[in-house]
Amino acid sequence: MENVPTGKIGETEKPISQEKVNEFAKLSWRERICYGAGDLAQNLIFGTIGSMLLFYLTTVFGISAAAGATIFLIVRWVNVFWDPWVGTVVDKSHFKHGGKYRPFLIYFGIPLTICCALLFLPIPAVRGNVFYAFFMYLATALIYSFVNIPYGSLNASLTRDNDEVSTLTTVRMTEANIGNLLVYTFLPLFVQLASPDKKLQSIGLFGIRLDLGNYASPHAANAYFKVMIVYMIIGFIMLLCTYFGIKERVLPTEEETKSVKFSDLWNELIENKPLQVLGWFFLISFTFMFFGNTVWPFFLQYNIGHSEWMASINLIGSIPGIFLVFLWPLIRRSIGKKGFFYLFLTFFIIGQLILWIWSFPAFKNNITLGYIGRFIMQWGITAATGYMWSLVPEVISYGEWHSKKRVAGIINSIMGLFFKIGLALGGIIPGYINAFCHFNGTKTTQPASALTGISISMIWIPIVLAVIGMWVMSKYPLSDPEVDKINHEIEAKRNTTKN
Repeated sequence: MENVPTGKIGETEKPISQEKVNEFAKLSWRERICYGAGDLAQNLIFGTIGSMLLFYLTTVFGISAAAGATIFLIVRWVNVFWDPWVGTVVDKSHFKHGGKYRPFLIYFGIPLTICCALLFLPIPAVRGNVFYAFFMYLATALIYSFVNIPYGSLNASLTRDNDEVSTLTTVRMTEANIGNLLVYTFLPLFVQLASPDKKLQSIGLFGIRLDLGNYASPHAANAYFKVMIVYMIIGFIMLLCTYFGIKERVLPTEEETKSVKFSDLWNELIENKPLQVLGWFFLISFTFMFFGNTVWPFFLQYNIGHSEWMASINLIGSIPGIFLVFLWPLIRRSIGKKGFFYLFLTFFIIGQLILWIWSFPAFKNNITLGYIGRFIMQWGITAATGYMWSLVPEVISYGEWHSKKRVAGIINSIMGLFFKIGLALGGIIPGYINAFCHFNGTKTTQPASALTGISISMIWIPIVLAVIGMWVMSKYPLSDPEVDKINHEIEAKRNTTKN
């Protein structure tokens, strides 16, 4: 790779650092939608792993709960050390064509989609093979960093305008939640429709009855693989939409790019107070979010006993993240950044408590409680974990203002670091809790101890972490006027330097 990033594929242009660009640009709806397509893609490609892989490995694939949790433990802790290096590579990158961050989406998106599909390869030679599951998941996770970190850096490269970043966040999270709908609602339904041992069952919505198979059976492996292939193709098409549909405007200068060092990561961690606070919030929020994502199939299958309701309940739960996202900027302006997180984390806790009540023997057959609990819980979690991404660009700007160096890749790798730790804890600990509580994926019914363990992972640990998350966000130091002042000071200094 050589030269500096250029704005369009196949053209020779002046370096971005020498061009006159409007760093406070108002984005078109086309650009907002194309950027958000990248979030949809990542949920389709990698979100399926966060939601279904542990369930698949310990039921269909046939390894123990402890082995599955250990695979997650090793791979996700490897990511803890891998992501900072990837962030440095991204910040030092020079592509001749295609921009600074966009080319990563193509170069690494192709192997990412292939590896994700191979995780569900339905051949007897690999079934139950712990080493195959480990190495394929490791390869997938390492490649994913080269897509996720550049994509996160793009968020801060489109504009400095705080209102535009807020609008962009609502659009991208709407598309991200459409991806969640396809993953958490329709993927299990499609797998059940393609699975063997079918019987006519009500899905709990409008009296609809479908022939659904047992997606916890070893014979469902082909169904998983077929559905994953389709999801991977759609996901890669969405990455192409992002690549071709956006323009990078706010980029480091050539001198800043050359001066990037791995040690900049430690400087940002030590000196960037907003980054520290937001990083901790990322870690905590992703931990309790992935606790729920990991345990939800177990909770419905065993604690409630109605896995056939998963699609309809998840469909209702997806409504806030798709149709109520437009309220986020209005609520933020009304009650402030911190108030926004307090409000929606409280919603999350209320929804969790309703789901806990739903698991009582007297209420298990009452799907209405499942609808209400899932709706309120998802409204809280999608708002809190979605809107926090709008704070990343201002953390990058603060770092640029404080250290005089724009290292969006490194800061996004730090965010990715906290994200991956949360992802690791949310995927690993439930697996070990299942093992400790004597969960056995080969049995159709579980002992009381296993049901208790699932309830702890699904309900109580996430509630405790949500309360801690409120306290962490109370320490966030940047107000909106301070962010605007920082961005205008940076732009004024850049204009002075160019002149």
